This record gives sequence, structure tokens and C-alpha cells, in this order.
Amino acid sequence: MNRLRFLTAGESHGPALTAILEGMPAGLPLAADVIGVDLARRQGGYGRGARMQIETDTARILGGVMNGQTTGGPVSLYITNKDWESKWRDRDIAPMTVPRPGHADLTGAIKYGYGDLRLALERASARETAARVAVGAVCKQLLGAFGIQVQGYVCAIGAVDGDFDDMPYEERFAAAEQSDVRCPDPAAGERMRAAIRQAKIDKDTLGGVFEVVALGLPPGLGSHVHYDRRLGGRLVGALCSIQAVKGAEIGPAFENARQRGTQVHDPIVIGTGDTALHRASNRAGGLEGGITTGAPLVVRGAMKPISTTLTPIQSVDLAAGAPAGAEYERSDFCAVPAAVVVGEAMAAFVLADALLEKLGGDSIAEMRPRFEALRRGRLDELAMDDAPWRFGYEG
Repeated sequence: MNRLRFLTAGESHGPALTAILEGMPAGLPLAADVIGVDLARRQGGYGRGARMQIETDTARILGGVMNGQTTGGPVSLYITNKDWESKWRDRDIAPMTVPRPGHADLTGAIKYGYGDLRLALERASARETAARVAVGAVCKQLLGAFGIQVQGYVCAIGAVDGDFDDMPYEERFAAAEQSDVRCPDPAAGERMRAAIRQAKIDKDTLGGVFEVVALGLPPGLGSHVHYDRRLGGRLVGALCSIQAVKGAEIGPAFENARQRGTQVHDPIVIGTGDTALHRASNRAGGLEGGITTGAPLVVRGAMKPISTTLTPIQSVDLAAGAPAGAEYERSDFCAVPAAVVVGEAMAAFVLADALLEKLGGDSIAEMRPRFEALRRGRLDELAMDDAPWRFGYEG
């Protein structure tokens, strides 16, 4: 059973989004402005739509925190939709009857029997990810308390790929935050910007690939013993739950699939002058057998182009029973830079849950000595007899 759970509620043009995160240990310092940092990051990025000029997302903490620290109870978060107050509150909205290809309009109507497709649109909208980012910011705070960092960047937008394989992860993070397309490669970032600009001119949209990296994870999170405890499956499922993300991989998985085994698997070596076991490379992306190795954990998400396009895509008016072009709903031209932040949030949630599963404990004070034992490789302190070796990572 997962230690952490969360639910979000609210609609794209409703009055607010809410989230409840259950299972956070007590004693974690938490303030709304910490959550606000990632909410602001999610709203940025070249290619975002006009709504980001209306919203200034902030989170109110309504429960689970007292005197600036978590209590161990459910953490309740609230994000106001300013767009509802300014535009939608008193508006008489006509039923939506033409489903947009690529959205949940038609599938949602078939599943739930909606006569108005807007009921599916409102809940399926990526506006919901603001609540996920708020939850993820809390999970990042928990991971950060143990020296674990989760951050990401854009690898590709459309046909433009970034080139930063030789750049250390910390430098990638810093460079990405200086780019409005969130790409660590400045030259590629300019080409990505031009591609998005051209998509705007062509009344079209662009997708891309983003990467999320976790640094400082100890070995031993996750498990190989059941399908639903393998950390790779949990991470890929979490990323593919994000709106418009249609694929995910751990490390360079699809590239590895084209190679031979001797070119893919990471050699295990003994460190010079110590008894630590190291992996000389990290083509596994930080996971073996669904368990963390202690190397940087790398997961990628592939985001399709946004389905709402200014150029109408062929559809059918369900009320008239006749062909019709899908109507344009205000949207982004490219949301890949924002998807990075959502990907970070989902990865942080899964990893925070895995950390709690491994360490146990109801408070940060209870977890900390267990984590330190794990970090030092003192596996004997975690119900294992004396071992002549310990784990490390060298890359």
C-alpha cells in the first residue's frame, strides 16, 4: 500500500482547484511561498496561451500544517482560478457539441453520457496540473529534507533537439531556468523558439520531449518482487498520467533497445581505495530491477502537440449529425516547457512515496537516522547482517 496519496478536484473554468495530500510525515517545514515557486515556473515558458497572463497562481494551505510544519494529517491546498471571476462566473455558456480530435471531449461524453461536451473539457483540461504541481512542491520539500533534488528541462521541441550530453546535471538545471523554452542548450533554445513562433504563424501547435532527473537518491528504493512495486513502472505511469504525455522512458530506453547488451548494461566496479561498489556508467537511468541504484534517476516524457489548434480539424457536430470543424478553445501553442514542471511534480510524488515506503516513520525526526544509515551503506542497521561492502556511485 502506498504511503502517499493525493486527490485533486476542480474544473478549468471553475472557481478553484483543490488538492489533498495524505501521508506526509510530521515535522516538515512548509510554507505557501515554497509551493508558489513551482506554480510560477509552471505558468512560464514561450508558447503558453493568453490565460497565463490572467492567472497568478498561489496556493493557500488549508490544513495539515501548523506553526510552519506539517502535522502528519492530510495537507489541504487551494488555488483560486482568477479567470472564473473575470470571465466565466456569470456567463451563460452554450452547450458544446463538436468534439475536438485529440481531447477527451468525445470519449468523456461516451463514458459518462454527457450531452454537453464541456463537462469533459473542464475536468480533462491541463489546468488541473496546477494542483498537481502544488502537491509535487510539497513532495520536493520532503525529498529536499534528505538532500534529494528533482528537476528537469526540455530535450526537444518539434524537430529541434538540444545538445547537452556533456553538461553536468546541475549546470543543465541552471541553464534551463534561464531559458524561456527551458532548454539547457542556448543555440537549440533559439531554434525551438523559432519553431514555436512559426507554429503560431501557421495556426498550429508543437509537442516535444522533456527529461526529469533526481539527484541524491539512495540505492534500494522500489522493489523487484511485484509489478506494482517496480519503481520504473510507477514513474512511467505517473508521467503518462499528465495531459498530452503519450510516452515515457527510463534513461535512454528506446536508444538502448537498438543496441547490443554489452553496449547497454552498466559495469559494476570496486572503487579505488575503498570497498564501495560503483557503476561506471548510467545507461540504466538509475534503476535496475525496478530498484534505485544510487545513480541519478533519469525519466523522459514525450508530449504530443496540443490538440486545440487555430486551424480547425475535421470533426462532427453531434447535435446536427453533420460534419463540422472543431471550434477553437483558448489554448497554448506549445506547453512542453510547462510540462517539465508537471513532470517534476509527478516524479517527486512517486519518489517521496518510495522513500517513505523504504524508511517508514511518522515524522522527519524518526526518518532521519534511518536515512543516514541507508546513505552510509550501513545495511546492517536496516535488518541486514554485517556486509563487507557498501554502495556508492561514480559517474
